[in-house]
Amino acid sequence: MENSVKKTNGNVAQPRQIARYQKQTLWSSIIGYAMDGLDMMLLSFVLPLIMKDFHLTTVQAGGISTITMFGVVLGGAVFGILADRFGRVKVFTWTILIFSVFTGLSALAPSDTIFIMMRFLAGLGLGGEFGIGMTLVCESWPTQLRTKATSWVALGYQGGTLLATLLAGYVSIHFGWRGVFAIGILPAILAWWTRRNLEEPAMWVENRKTVKKNFAIKELFANKKITLTTIGLVILTSVQNLGYFGIMSWMPTMLAAQQHTTINGTIFWTLSTITGMVIGIIVFAWAADKFGRKPAFITFQISAAIIVWIYFKITDPALLVLFGSVLGFFVNGMMGGYGALLSEHYPTEIRSTAENLIFNVGRFIGGFGPLFIGFIALHQSLSTALGMISAIYIVAALAMLFLIPETKGRELKTIEIR
Repeated sequence: MENSVKKTNGNVAQPRQIARYQKQTLWSSIIGYAMDGLDMMLLSFVLPLIMKDFHLTTVQAGGISTITMFGVVLGGAVFGILADRFGRVKVFTWTILIFSVFTGLSALAPSDTIFIMMRFLAGLGLGGEFGIGMTLVCESWPTQLRTKATSWVALGYQGGTLLATLLAGYVSIHFGWRGVFAIGILPAILAWWTRRNLEEPAMWVENRKTVKKNFAIKELFANKKITLTTIGLVILTSVQNLGYFGIMSWMPTMLAAQQHTTINGTIFWTLSTITGMVIGIIVFAWAADKFGRKPAFITFQISAAIIVWIYFKITDPALLVLFGSVLGFFVNGMMGGYGALLSEHYPTEIRSTAENLIFNVGRFIGGFGPLFIGFIALHQSLSTALGMISAIYIVAALAMLFLIPETKGRELKTIEIR
């Protein structure tokens, strides 16, 4: 691979020669992140069935998502470091195999304890998907197309969510929640197949010739500027995940409990919300390249705070479905920029670690969202608990404003931070 491309200013050049490789990295990353969305939304849709089968309270049910996030953040850290050390593609393949095996075994769990254990182990594999996939794309696509490419990877998550919607709506009716998880293993095998012959990016290959050993995590705090940036990015990813998982994990249950909507009925809300998310991701990627990372993030974060506050005061089921697209647009549109944003602050030898660790620490913190909402719902309505998410987006806007430098047009770093 290293002889088939030329590097210009730290980025791979000559699109004519590497177009096929770029497409391979993009599709393998899209499908991998789609498995992420598939897995999390499958749990959300069948959570009422699991609660009934295992006799769980709302707090216990919310804890399932939180335990999964424990696995995700641990897997993200471990596989991120391994990908920087041994190669993005090799470790990328390991992660999907681990995820697929334990997703399938979840269908056989005889008790809630075993089910939670399988979810934790599946989370280990899931943790490596986002960061390694985004790193692959960022290192193989040129600067001017970086945000556009990573936004397509982010769209993969919505594709997985849509697939989960279709699976949950049909399979759960005929085969229950166990059938849903059993079928869910098949797309993961497809993801493994797409990356089995993928080559390492030239940027990583060249970097390993000069950088043999490093303790990647400490480099995220190498100096004051980098430390503040890392803290700011953790805040952003935490808010992004807390808002997303809090809403998407409990919204189907809220519709079922307060609006007496069936699983099939929640499909309309999900389709509306996903449509808004897809449009939001595309628009955000354009805005981030046009106006800069900071203006795009801050605009979406403030808008998300406003729409969440308004949305969960709505009681009409038809309006909840109709404005679900607006909610999705602002709450998840920002996913179009995280892959590029994270990659632009750290050099090649720690990029996969940074992408995986920062985003998955955010997922871990955000994973407490379903548990927090479940706890509040014991004393208040689910809609009230969900509406409380609004304030966190203001915190993210402040972190973006004061802690994170602008990186629009920045070439990827290939030297160590010192």
